[in-house]
This record gives sequence, C-alpha cells and structure tokens, in this order.
Amino acid sequence: MPIKIIVIGGGPGGYVAALRAAALGGDVTLIEKENLGGTCLNWGCIPSKIMKNTADIFLKFLKADNFGIKVQGSVSPDMTTLMEKKDKILESQRQGIAVLLKNRGVVLQMGRAVIKSKEIVKVISKDDDSKELDYDKLIIATGTKPLNVADFPFDHHHILSSNDILQLDAVPESLVIVGGGVIGCEFACIFSALGAKVTIVEALSRLLPLPAVDEDCSKLLLREMKKRKITVFCDTIVESSDIKKDLVSIHLELSPFTDNPKPKKLKTNVIEAQKMAVCIGRSALSSDLGLENIGLKTTPQGWIDANEKLETSVQGVYAIGDILGPEKVMLAHVASHEGIIAAQNAMGDEGIMDYDVIPGAIFTMPEIGTVGLSEVEAKKKGYDVEAFSVNFRSLGKAQAIDELAGIAKMIVEKESKKVLGVHMIGAHATDLIAEATLAIQKGLSAADIAHTIHAHPTLAEIMGEVSLKACGKPIHG
Repeated sequence: MPIKIIVIGGGPGGYVAALRAAALGGDVTLIEKENLGGTCLNWGCIPSKIMKNTADIFLKFLKADNFGIKVQGSVSPDMTTLMEKKDKILESQRQGIAVLLKNRGVVLQMGRAVIKSKEIVKVISKDDDSKELDYDKLIIATGTKPLNVADFPFDHHHILSSNDILQLDAVPESLVIVGGGVIGCEFACIFSALGAKVTIVEALSRLLPLPAVDEDCSKLLLREMKKRKITVFCDTIVESSDIKKDLVSIHLELSPFTDNPKPKKLKTNVIEAQKMAVCIGRSALSSDLGLENIGLKTTPQGWIDANEKLETSVQGVYAIGDILGPEKVMLAHVASHEGIIAAQNAMGDEGIMDYDVIPGAIFTMPEIGTVGLSEVEAKKKGYDVEAFSVNFRSLGKAQAIDELAGIAKMIVEKESKKVLGVHMIGAHATDLIAEATLAIQKGLSAADIAHTIHAHPTLAEIMGEVSLKACGKPIHG
C-alpha cells in the first residue's frame, strides 16, 4: 500500500512537498484554505515584483532623454491597470500549480484543515461542509500572516498591512512605512518610484538590520534612498498613531531597541501621511490547526520546532516553511527545499536540511543579493578574514545601461582565500548572486572564480573583478 501523505498548506513549501512525495510514490492529498501559491505567490514575492517591474519601467520613462528617447505628453502610473495585470499573472500561476498537482496525481482539497488525531485530518470547506481524511504522515506548511500591532492596528484604509498595500487602487501622495527590513525597503523603493513621498521608520541603527546583509549594502541603499528623496528615521519607533482629517498622525520616539550607543535626537516627534504601512514582522498560522489533538506544542509565538529532518516532536509529523519561525530562514526558496527534504523523509528516503549556504534576494532599487557570511559575522565566528569591494560603475555593461550605483563585496579567509561570503547591491544583484552561492557551496576560492572567464560585456563580470581583487590582481576593480 502506498504511504498516505497529507500536506496542509499550498504555498511554495507545501505544494513542492506534495509534488516530491507523489513523485516518490506517495498517495498525496494537499489541503489549501485560500489560494495555491501561499503568501509568496499571492501576497509577497510575485505581486511585489510585478509592481517593482512597473516602477522600474516608469523610472526609465522619466529618464528617457538620457537614453536618446523623446517622450511626448505626460507619463503617469495607472494603478488600476497594474492591479489587473497583477491579478491576471497570479491566477495564471495558480492554475499552473494546479495542473502540476493534477499531473502528479496529487488530490487537492480546498478548505480549512483541522487535525483531529494522529491519523485523521478534517477538511472544512467555505460552505461548512466537512470530510475526514486519514494519513500515515503529515506535513504542516501553513505559513504566516502580517503581524498586527496592538498600538496601531490595521484598519485596511489608513493603516495598512503588507497585504493591503498590494491592493491599492491609487498611489498615495504620502506613505510612512514602519519597518526598514526587506518588505519595508522594497515597498519604499516601489512607491517612491511611482511618485509617493515615502518615509521609513526603523527601530535599529540601519536599514536591513539583518546578520545576512553586510553593513556596506545598507549604507549604499540609504545613500540611494536619499537621492530618491526617501526620508529615513533609524533608531526610531512609532509610539502611536491617530487619524485626523483623513491623514494618519504618527507619533515617534527614540527606539529602546536600537544597537546604536549614541542615537541622534529626533528632529520631530510627529509626522503625517495619507497611509501608514506596517511591515515589522509576521505571525504564525498555527492557532486553529488542532495541534493539541496530537500533542504537538508550539513556542509561545506559535512557531513549530522541527529537527534537521524537518520532523516535529510528534513522530511522522513534519513542519516546513515560515511556520518554523525566524530561528530558521523565512524565505520561499528555503521553504521549497524544506518541502523536498520533508517529503523524502516522510517517504522513507533520508534527507537532511542544511541552512549553511542560502542566497538572499532583496528587490530594492538597486537590488541586493547576499550569500554566506557578512564581514562582521565572519569575524564573530573567529575567521581571520579579508574583504574586497568593487564598484558596479567599473563595468562597461553598467555604464551602457545607466545602472552605475552598486558594489560587490567578497569576504575571504585570509590565508586560503576561500570564499566565505559575497554581498552585492546593484543592478540585477538578485540574479548575479547565484554564481557566488555555487562557489560557497562547493568551497571554492577567489582564485577559482578569478580563473573562470566571464562573458563581456555583462554584469556578471563583477564576480570576476572582485575575485581578481581578492587575489591581489585587480584589472578594472
């Protein structure tokens, strides 16, 4: 008899787990309560990149004269058409996932899943019909939702979640974004490009205050944001907000959480904007799953713990994706790989999840790509390191496409020149980081990359240039 696998959640972790389990011979059912693709496809990665693409094109139009193009008449964003395009792409992608599942023999059940016992999951449909399904192994991939802060809760009109901001029918004249992390910085760049007056409020001392992002990338991003007239308050929190005459009045305080020993005094304690978007975290979707019925406890925040095989404390029950919480890595591509590993283990084919080499892709303007250790983190781990940087403006391709802002930074072990980390900010950095990911995964040295011929003229030459510099043989960098 085939092993019966139930996967709860059809996001990038869940649907990939279902496909892999089915490919390994499992009798697989996938339960999804809303839309296939999860947060990534419906409320995150894909819709925000559709919007970023429009913002990029719009900026090009504004600089058309620089490219030898004359634009007659006015050019302005059309949010209605953009939202229609976004919805069309998302529906196409959802249908594509559904076809993949059908072709692999995965049964799709739409509805809310409630775990009844160690053998039974109930599926409750939108019209309250229910059915019970039995399983041998269970994979939980329910993900997260935007964190709602009690001091300034979402009203979905003035105070927005990251979901709300993806459904705006007009570009606001002014927008305050609470949180200078990945989501906040991406939205700041998009809406600034589309014409909004954007302000970011960040509690820590820098934008993108993540161990995985080198400080030099944060500094360059701040410089580029200032060029775009984006106002940034670091070392600052939002204490409260209230609505006055259709504007959000936002009250600021110095942050008690900052890592800056000498934060500057605030120049103002109150700012106003049409909209305030809260982008300071995610909360777990685990409270109504019935985990208590199988004795599976969560952390106080609702996260589920799992071992290196992605198995929870309950035998035969696995957890993947964002439901594992921030102690793991909350990225769509990580969830997909976790899905593969969990499915293999559920089907009896041993697999171990390795988090050592994971690329990060941040779609700011310019983009940021990271992999491996930052310079600070490498030193904390006791490595004797050297760091080398090359500007994107040294590349002929960067000059040709008028994308000069950016650096590539390589961190190497001093004696062996083994590559420990690469952090870059610049045009198409999210694509370019793939080469560095492979290099670190395979334990390559800077010399290995330097001796690899990179096509000219391409942005990929940045890896060759920074590797040559790390070897003490710079050409253009």
